[in-house]
Amino acid sequence: MFVVGGDFRHYTKISRELIWANRFAASTSFGPTKLVYYLGGVDNWMGYLFNKYPMFNTSVPVSPKENYGFQAIATNLRGFTQNVRNGNSFALINSELRWPFIRYFAGHPLKSNFLNSLQVVGFGDIGTAWAGPSPWAGENAYDTKIYRNGPVSVTLDSNRKPIVAGFGAGLRAQLMGYFIRADWAWGIENNYIMPRIFYLSFSLDF
Repeated sequence: MFVVGGDFRHYTKISRELIWANRFAASTSFGPTKLVYYLGGVDNWMGYLFNKYPMFNTSVPVSPKENYGFQAIATNLRGFTQNVRNGNSFALINSELRWPFIRYFAGHPLKSNFLNSLQVVGFGDIGTAWAGPSPWAGENAYDTKIYRNGPVSVTLDSNRKPIVAGFGAGLRAQLMGYFIRADWAWGIENNYIMPRIFYLSFSLDF
């Protein structure tokens, strides 16, 4: 198995402590055995505590034609559970405005780690995962739905566009030595805004 990928980040100072953070990540696997990426969710997500939805979306099929030997979560794409898209390749853009509002108005670092690190964040994510040479090559298992009734099977176009996006807002803070994130996000799939999902996670990443 061969894996090639990259993760590029850029941070722009808008005003004092207000930061615009951007990230582009992509990866692909190839060879006799491949890695399947499940797109969606966030790192270290404690979704089983607060969400009525399962953390993993079992309604999106994985291609049986690919020889997948390993699996990984392609995060972060907020607004969806894991496996909104899958394949041996993925590409993802994250953009966030990070505002430590208490430290901003105080004008100096504070003694409290919680107050010093407390941030309001507005974000937008967009990305896809796919099998084949491109997301539009028609080789993704999520491109079709198969209905079987005895010896008869019917294959229909699932009308799933490969690219999905999400947007929302959240809070970040350091509590008892852990960096805690809380996000409220809405996904956009096939030009429809999906129901809101709440994410509580431990992570310093996007």
